[in-house]
Amino acid sequence: MSNALFRKKNINSILAEGSDNSHGGGLKRVLTVKDLTFFGIAAILGAGSFSSLGGAVFNGGPGVIVLFIITGIACAFTAFCYSDFASRIPVAGSAYTYAYASFGELFAWIIGWALIMEYSIGNIYVAYSWSDYFTSFMERMNVHIPAYLSTSYMEAKHGIESGSTNKDVIAAWNNAPVVNGLKMILDLPALIINFLITYLVYRGIKESRNFSNLMVILKLGVVFLIIVVGGYLVWHNGLTSNWLPQNDAGVKSFMPNGFSGVMAAVAGVFFAYIGFDAVSVLAEESKDPQRDLPKGMIYSLVICTVIYILLTLVLSGAVHYKNFEGVGDPLAFIFEPQNLNIGWMQLLVSICAVVAMTSVLLVFQMGQPRIWMSMSRDGLLPPVFQKIHSKFQTPSFATIVTGFVVGVPILFTDKTFVLDFTSIATLFAFVLVCGGVLLLPTKEKEPGKFHLPFIASRIIFPILIIGTIIIIQLFSKNYFAELFNLNGDTATVTFNVSSLIFWLSCIILSIVTLFKNWSLIPLLGLVTCLYLLTGMTAMNWAWFGGWLVIGLVVYFLYGYKKSKLA
Repeated sequence: MSNALFRKKNINSILAEGSDNSHGGGLKRVLTVKDLTFFGIAAILGAGSFSSLGGAVFNGGPGVIVLFIITGIACAFTAFCYSDFASRIPVAGSAYTYAYASFGELFAWIIGWALIMEYSIGNIYVAYSWSDYFTSFMERMNVHIPAYLSTSYMEAKHGIESGSTNKDVIAAWNNAPVVNGLKMILDLPALIINFLITYLVYRGIKESRNFSNLMVILKLGVVFLIIVVGGYLVWHNGLTSNWLPQNDAGVKSFMPNGFSGVMAAVAGVFFAYIGFDAVSVLAEESKDPQRDLPKGMIYSLVICTVIYILLTLVLSGAVHYKNFEGVGDPLAFIFEPQNLNIGWMQLLVSICAVVAMTSVLLVFQMGQPRIWMSMSRDGLLPPVFQKIHSKFQTPSFATIVTGFVVGVPILFTDKTFVLDFTSIATLFAFVLVCGGVLLLPTKEKEPGKFHLPFIASRIIFPILIIGTIIIIQLFSKNYFAELFNLNGDTATVTFNVSSLIFWLSCIILSIVTLFKNWSLIPLLGLVTCLYLLTGMTAMNWAWFGGWLVIGLVVYFLYGYKKSKLA
């Protein structure tokens, strides 16, 4: 049985299954480098910048820029690994397909199951954020949407239980109609936009591409305006002192809550990057995937990293970091009367946010059906999931199911739960992708195709790890001693245990690479993603573990027996 669990798919068979002439005629190949880059920007530059960025600044202060840089580097290494896989295996399925070729079937299933959390569960958070900005925009247009129709039930319930002072939460709970003792509270705009996006994705890739490209152009223009106007006012109004705010001890610091405060923002910061890997899911709809997919991923990642750093500088300069507590629309918030006081910018940002998050919903809603389609091709899901619409040439059934998977939980979840749930699953998938590249045989260079540069790590990687340990010990002598303190609060203990596992993994990898001489880029991608996982809470790990258990039950009841490799 153990051998069957790790049975691998041959790359040539994967390519044959993803050809244009199989599975109902194949998907339309219409996407260029520009389209793929725009899809990447559409996915990355959305809910992270327009919503979770405020919470990240509140936790880490201006120093959260450091975390954006670390996360950007981790994603860059991961993007190279995705690009190498996409060049070898230019078919739909993303990390799931890549894991099948490198780790085997069990890990492929696990990563496919985890990607449901990235694309479908992640889209729930985006739908919530879209609803917040849409409701705010309609309010400025003098169209009032009742709070009990624009707030999720669990958000209102948890807010009241915790003594929240948020007026919308209080209004939703107090004014909601009651039917059979149950308060009728639901986020109606989030449900409606999910239905509309599902319909658009169902209709076809060409229509989705044109719509996405238009929205990306609009939001890039407005984001550029925010950076220019906001940055000018930070300098003109003498607000640069906000970049060195006083901490609770009265000391001015770029990291007022210390590096632990910066790491506390890891879920929000990493969520801002979720989406660049969605480009790899569109392999079968790309004109030249082996050349264009790597470029699309890397271009979109570089562009968005620069934008995030500039946006963080503007936000943390325009407003004191503590004022971002509970702010769900940070880019509009900085232009409110009590801050920079520019009404037209506040309105413009609200419009842009609605556009930005609509494009994110679109890209994620396109990604999930194509992963299910690939899993169905392998026999791990019922055959109906690979059904392609005869007219629109889209995975029709899988698209409809995705709409339900996103829409139904909107009725009983909230933003905080979804944010944490999504980030840990995506990081886990990235770890497996980087590790998977290490297991692939070296390929010869081919003209016109992406080739991951090979940098021997036998000497460099152990030196990097040893050097990092020495530097940490010199500048923070108690760091490693404190990691063995497992008697503190839950958050501290979780961080310490995660950090101990991280450093143990680094040491083991350093020893193994002495014999294997792995390529340095995927090795660094693996290590940086593992480090970001140390910032996850115990509750994150508990929910993620529960989700994986459910996935394994489904696999052994259906996929293990029905697999085409069985």
